[in-house]
Amino acid sequence: MVKLGAHMSIAGGYYKAVDAASQFGMDVVQLFTKNNNQWNAKEILGSEVDRFNQSLKESGVTNPLSHASYLINLASPKDELWNKSIDGMVIEWQRAEQLGLDGVVVHPGAFVDSDEASGMQRIVDGVAKVAEQVGAKKSWLLLENTAGQGSCLGWSMEQLGWMLERTGESMRVGVCFDTCHAHAAGYDFSSLSGFQAWEKDAKKHGVLEAIRALHLNDSKKGCGSRVDRHEHIGLGTIGREGFERVLKHRVLKKWPMYLETEKGQDESGQEWDAINLRVLRELANA
Repeated sequence: MVKLGAHMSIAGGYYKAVDAASQFGMDVVQLFTKNNNQWNAKEILGSEVDRFNQSLKESGVTNPLSHASYLINLASPKDELWNKSIDGMVIEWQRAEQLGLDGVVVHPGAFVDSDEASGMQRIVDGVAKVAEQVGAKKSWLLLENTAGQGSCLGWSMEQLGWMLERTGESMRVGVCFDTCHAHAAGYDFSSLSGFQAWEKDAKKHGVLEAIRALHLNDSKKGCGSRVDRHEHIGLGTIGREGFERVLKHRVLKKWPMYLETEKGQDESGQEWDAINLRVLRELANA
């Protein structure tokens, strides 16, 4: 059975994200462990960890995952930001360990005014420093493929594979694969041939076997647009058939999948999380 869930709010406590996921009948949950637009982080209390794990146990929600701050840029050519990003990523990974999460997802980074090769090397060096400091026993660091906007790295399977080859399993580094980002980066998930081309590329560069989680998002913009705009499942340029292929793929279907689509209600008052989950389950069982 495919495990499906979404990113949920921790307002009021970490356990609130689990409880919200459970109320929607989700199997898994993703959350932030701190304010994603700030560097500083309040200490996680033992009582908060206990309450969080109690909610997981009582609800049956599994595979909790966190997403790291958007401020982190491990590809930065500026030493000050690069070092700050390493320190920030250490904190994010330690918090994931403390809460007993499966992993923490991070965007690899943007090379800004340097170049692709330099940025890629910065990411690898940064990840190595982070992994050494954290010494993770439970959680994985999951590099997320990007849409390739601006100077963002990790949009191609070749780039991701290069980074994985120099970090990888020995450092507990894997991949969180985002459908919207892949489509926007130029892998046409709306067509069988496009999906097969992605699969071939992902296999070739060792990415497919490194995937440990997925972000399921349709795309507002077209294939190759390099624009990261999430859309509700089946209503974007990937479409229902594209997601059916993902949900039934022999490797991908084994890993937990998380929605990052917009919250709120449709015109009839139904929650979008419930609608998107229903669509995905229909496609998984089609």
